[in-house]
Order: sequence, then C-alpha cells, then structure tokens
Amino acid sequence: MTTILGIESSCDDTAAAVIQDGVLLSNIISSQKVHESYGGVVPELASRAHQQNIIPVVDQALKKAGVSKADLTAIAFTRGPGLMGSLLVGTSFAKGLSSALDIPMIDVNHLHAHVLAHFIKENKDDSNQPAFPFLCLLVSGGNSQIILVKSYKDMEIIGQTIDDAAGEAFDKCAKVMGLGYPGGPVVDRLAKEGDATKFKLNKPHMAGYDYSFSGLKTSFLYLLRDELKKDPDFIEKNKADLCTSLQKTIIDVLMEQLRKAAKDLGIKEVAVAGGVSANSGLRTAFEDHAKRLGWKIHIPPFGYTTDNAAMIAMTGYFKYPDGDFCPMDAAPFSRVVM
Repeated sequence: MTTILGIESSCDDTAAAVIQDGVLLSNIISSQKVHESYGGVVPELASRAHQQNIIPVVDQALKKAGVSKADLTAIAFTRGPGLMGSLLVGTSFAKGLSSALDIPMIDVNHLHAHVLAHFIKENKDDSNQPAFPFLCLLVSGGNSQIILVKSYKDMEIIGQTIDDAAGEAFDKCAKVMGLGYPGGPVVDRLAKEGDATKFKLNKPHMAGYDYSFSGLKTSFLYLLRDELKKDPDFIEKNKADLCTSLQKTIIDVLMEQLRKAAKDLGIKEVAVAGGVSANSGLRTAFEDHAKRLGWKIHIPPFGYTTDNAAMIAMTGYFKYPDGDFCPMDAAPFSRVVM
C-alpha cells in the first residue's frame, strides 16, 4: 500500500492532501484573504500565513483521510516554481516531517502537477483519465502553454506565451475596470450578461504555437482611455459587454493555437489545466471543439483547477515507484522551464 502526503505552498494557498494507491482520500486548502485589499499577492504576507496554516492543514488532511503519520510512505511537496518565501515554508516542513518519520521526500514541479491533476481518482473505479500522448493547454495567471504529454515524466512545451499569460490579461484588464482581485472570476460572471460583438480587440497572430497577450491588453486599455474621454461613465455603462468581448478574444486566441497544434500532430486527446480552466467560456469552447472536431476532452473538476495538494500528491504517487526522491539539501526554485 502506497500512501502519499502532498504539500502545496507555491503562492497564497496552503494545501495538504493524501492519496493512497492512486485514490484521493483528502484534499484540504486554506486560502488567504489578506491579499484582496492589496490587489495582488504580497509575498511576505503569504509566507507568514503559510507558517500559521501548514500544521493545522496537514493535520486536517491526515484526519480526514483516516491515516496517521506512521502510515505515510512518502511526502511530496511543491519545490517550484512559485514565490520563494512561500515555497521555503512548504519545503522546510516537508524536510522536517520526512526526517522525523524516516521516509523519502519527492519534489514536484508545480506546472507538471497541474497537468497530472487529470489523473486524480476520487474512487478506485474512476477511469476517466487521458490516454498518452495528449495535448494539455495549461493556462493560469503566470503561464499559458501548450504541452505535449507523452508520459507522466515526459512532457514537452511546444507553445507558450512570449509575454503576458492569459490569466494575467484577465486580471490586469479587470483591475483597470475596478473589478477587484482576482479579476478573472468577476469577468467570467459578467461575461454571461454581455454582447461579445460590441467591442473588437486586437488578436495577435503568432508563428508556431506560441501566444502573446500584451497587445490584446494594450488594445483594451486604449479602448478604455479613448472612450472614457467621451464619457466618464463608459466602463459602468458597458461593463458586461467589455467583459464578454475580453473573454471571447482571449479564448479565441487560446483555442486557435491549440487547434493548430492538435491538427498538425494528429492528436484528438486534449486537456486543459490551471486556474483559467475554471473559466466557463473556455470550458464551453472545449465542449464545442469536442463536438465539431471529434476531440476527446478532459476538463478538471473546479477543485483541481486552482492550486491544490491533490495534484502534488498524485505526481508524487507517479514518481514513487521510480525511486525519484529528493535529497535533504535540495532548495526550492522560483522559476523554471518545465
């Protein structure tokens, strides 16, 4: 019996999960509300909150799973990328617990784990996992990538943003409209009420499968600037239409490159992962492509779209049989190419 404790602390969510023989037993997440008033994550505040939350979160995960520390086979933890202060808390805790229990540590690439979230089983009969090879669109506040997944340990980035990520474009455009932080979910909600044809935004046309969202973001800002000169209440009067136009444009850009990659590689097994995969418009676009192009799509449950420890434990479960363990002197890293 293989029982993996997963620990996630890459940004502002402290999370712990237990997977036993590939089945998820618990997944506890403690979110930090302190950042909302700052319009973004404050690294120092995040690391302090992780120090307060990590012990009770791990304790809850073990209790909910019905296992004790002595039952654990290994500890998987997020080594990076992420905020250095936050990662240090999770890494230090994992090292201490690993040493105390005399069990191995498994370091996990956070982006790698988002892709493997599709393999989380909530019961032993769950068999709705992607078949290798498949394409995964990984979209979040910091990443927009198309990944060719050949196996759990063989992944190749075939396209990525050369500037801003899709999630960053959502959040920054939402911020200038006064929608607060995080802005992506607010844009998604308001987009359901608007007219997507009312405003036209620039769409970049990139070679290969890469992305660029800086031009789209600039186009949006210039639109607001010009219209606000004519009418100071322009944003308030057109909020829903602006959100719909923004969301549709971002999704069109994402899907165009993904569609191109799937056609060129002859792959119809296609997944989406990361925080932006919770967006209802993107989910609808995937369902539409499945109907039109015969894709077999994989869309994660909402609980596995944002940062969570279930995906960390799942990745650790895959790596454990290979003896791919982490030495005690390993340091976390804030940036990495997968």
